[in-house]
Amino acid sequence: MSDGLLNGLFIIPILAVLIIVHEIGHFLSARAVGVKVEEFGIGIPPRVKGWRRNGVIWSINAIPFGGFVRVLGEDGKNMDPGSMNTKSPLQRAFFLAAGSGMNFLLAIVLMICVVGIQGIPAYNIYIAQVEAGAPAAKAGWKAGDRIAEVAGAEVSRQDEIGRIAREFGGRPMSVMIERRGKLIETTVTPRESPPDNQGPTGVGVNEFARSLVDITAVTPGKPADSAGLQAGDRLVQINGRPVSDQYVLTNEIQRFSGFDLPIVVERDGAQHDLNLTVPKLPPTEDILKVVGFSAKVNPIFDQVPAAQVVPRGFTEAWSQMRAMMLGIRDLFTGAAPLDQIAGPVGMGQITSEIIESSVLPLWVTLAQISILLSLNLAVLNLLPLPALDGGRLFFVLIELLRGGRRIAPEREGVVHFAGLVLLLGFMFVIAFLDVGRLLDGRSFIP
Repeated sequence: MSDGLLNGLFIIPILAVLIIVHEIGHFLSARAVGVKVEEFGIGIPPRVKGWRRNGVIWSINAIPFGGFVRVLGEDGKNMDPGSMNTKSPLQRAFFLAAGSGMNFLLAIVLMICVVGIQGIPAYNIYIAQVEAGAPAAKAGWKAGDRIAEVAGAEVSRQDEIGRIAREFGGRPMSVMIERRGKLIETTVTPRESPPDNQGPTGVGVNEFARSLVDITAVTPGKPADSAGLQAGDRLVQINGRPVSDQYVLTNEIQRFSGFDLPIVVERDGAQHDLNLTVPKLPPTEDILKVVGFSAKVNPIFDQVPAAQVVPRGFTEAWSQMRAMMLGIRDLFTGAAPLDQIAGPVGMGQITSEIIESSVLPLWVTLAQISILLSLNLAVLNLLPLPALDGGRLFFVLIELLRGGRRIAPEREGVVHFAGLVLLLGFMFVIAFLDVGRLLDGRSFIP
């Protein structure tokens, strides 16, 4: 079994845990408002095994994916004291929102753990492409430039750049870029209403974790061997540029295809100047393999003081939440392409690609994927769409606006059933597109 497939399978336990945590929220909230819980199920029926304890059926089901909570009164008719139908609108709203609340809480706890144990990774932001005629092109930005400062502040996350650019919509914004080791001060005026699939400045960017790069092996007879590189060397400079991430390493070697490339390495505490003769590099080949060495990228983490771990965890989780909500907004407004939507198959592919490309420790990468998916599950479930918790909350809101008069359960049930049919159809289409992308060998992440 390939590593890519194995990495993609991580999505199964991740989603299972996130959905079970979501259902635990409904379970605890039902108990809190006095609603009888009839069943807590792990997996999706048919039931494989079940047992009754404290009046609740605890079941294990055939499809090992997620879980569910069944409470008294879901049919909208039962009026026993422990039924959901006898509870106030606010109590029912609390029950409906509690699942998403648990997903929010899980994301925050995971982020606090990452911040407290590993620290905060910092990133270098590089321009991948510049749209012709866009504000960035007019400001002189070029692909390969590093964005060092925006509006006088150092930036280490691409979502920070987008947020600040939107705040400056229609007004000049100072941006410091680095081009081959030289800092250049520029001024750009972000657009308030950019064209579809373009941001305010008209650039696409890539993040690369700030890292130390160590040589792990050198192939005898290859250019790296002839240059004097040795396993254990740390790359300090390439063509005068500090090697602060993986991008500098590969980009500079690619630029010097067919030429001599000056490099500086650190060996046993001393620095050595070497000269690497780079052969002509085929565009599709593994650059480092052709040159003759392999390298390990070791991300640099900023350690957070103990007193700041919890507030920093909240801040980081909120930053991801804000970026995700902007992405959802862009999907609904058409600013982002619909092919960014993924079902379980697509999420497996995304998980595999993220793990394969990430230089972070595996547990940190999996935690970050879990955080993002937990936030997605929380927000999407609160959208006012039929069959989702948010759709049911919408009917509770209508009830409050009508002075406590509920819409007939039969009518509400018809709306939710229709929404469920549409949702299942949409999921089928997404799954079909996900499988097609996978069979075509197309990457989900640009």
